[in-house]
Amino acid sequence: MNIELLRKLCETPGVPGHEERVRDLINSEVKKLFDSVETDAMGSLHCVRKGTGKSPQRIMLLCHMDEIGFLVSHISEKGFLYLQPVGGFDPRNLFSRRVLVCGEKGDIKAVMNPGGRPVHIASAADRKKVPEPHEFFVDTGLGEKARDVVNVGDMVVMDEPFLEMGDKVVSKALDNRIACWLGIEAVRGLGKAKTKSEVHVVFTTQEEVGLRGARTAAYRVKPDIGIGIDTTLACDTPGVPEQDRTTQQGKGFGLHIRDGSFIADKALVAEIAALAEKKKIPYQRTMLRSGGQDGAAAQQAATGARAVGIVVGTRYIHTVTEMIEKADLGAARDILVAYLKAN
Repeated sequence: MNIELLRKLCETPGVPGHEERVRDLINSEVKKLFDSVETDAMGSLHCVRKGTGKSPQRIMLLCHMDEIGFLVSHISEKGFLYLQPVGGFDPRNLFSRRVLVCGEKGDIKAVMNPGGRPVHIASAADRKKVPEPHEFFVDTGLGEKARDVVNVGDMVVMDEPFLEMGDKVVSKALDNRIACWLGIEAVRGLGKAKTKSEVHVVFTTQEEVGLRGARTAAYRVKPDIGIGIDTTLACDTPGVPEQDRTTQQGKGFGLHIRDGSFIADKALVAEIAALAEKKKIPYQRTMLRSGGQDGAAAQQAATGARAVGIVVGTRYIHTVTEMIEKADLGAARDILVAYLKAN
């Protein structure tokens, strides 16, 4: 398993609208895997592998490149940075974080904290308050000089290392660099095998703010089948009722049937489930009450497509401690390879 590639993908910064570094990394990996590689106006990377059929169907794998993060919205006279989130954060996970401010003049290590009194002079009421994301600020340590090297609109990401912990991987941005890894490794897994279908692997932009890149990319491709590749919840941890766990780690890839954005094609779900059972690839059926993923964009583009999700259960999602099971990631790769070979 190419863990080093996953490490590089996770540690490369790229928030919605600022995915170019991730795209460049992916581009360097895929040049020999596809017949054509292009970037569209939204910044999504379209990678196409031709099919052998007379009128091959188009299978589209949608793998979003962006991670949740922030954009600098204001720089105070003293050089403190104020932010606007791009993606969904739980403010309880933002206290006392190390961050990376990424601008045209270079990257700056910094820290993020909420405004207000520190613990030694805070009242009981102060300590109970959970600030909103806009109440946090970033301190670069540069004071007023920060105004010379940081611009409004620069991206800010969490700055935490990628870790292997036994059979687990922990990192920020596993949502959704997992999908980027799968998009690359699934096609690499085909080797020299030809597919009847025309395979479009599209590394999309701005998913975390509304599936934006996937919508335009899917309209361009007009797929017959769309596979949204993403993380999903693995709430198999203390304090979560059994019915809300979504997935359990170590039980295989997630065959995603429904969320707030789409309902998967029933026949396609059955086909992938049968293939997984035939190949002895572990899987679990998954549903979410809310949220969305790029498979919905493929399903609803142009005249529509059959769609499904292939997902990997992730603990502590949208934090710097996102955690996956390596075996589940391997199962997701294996089912994608098997499905593409069969079609």
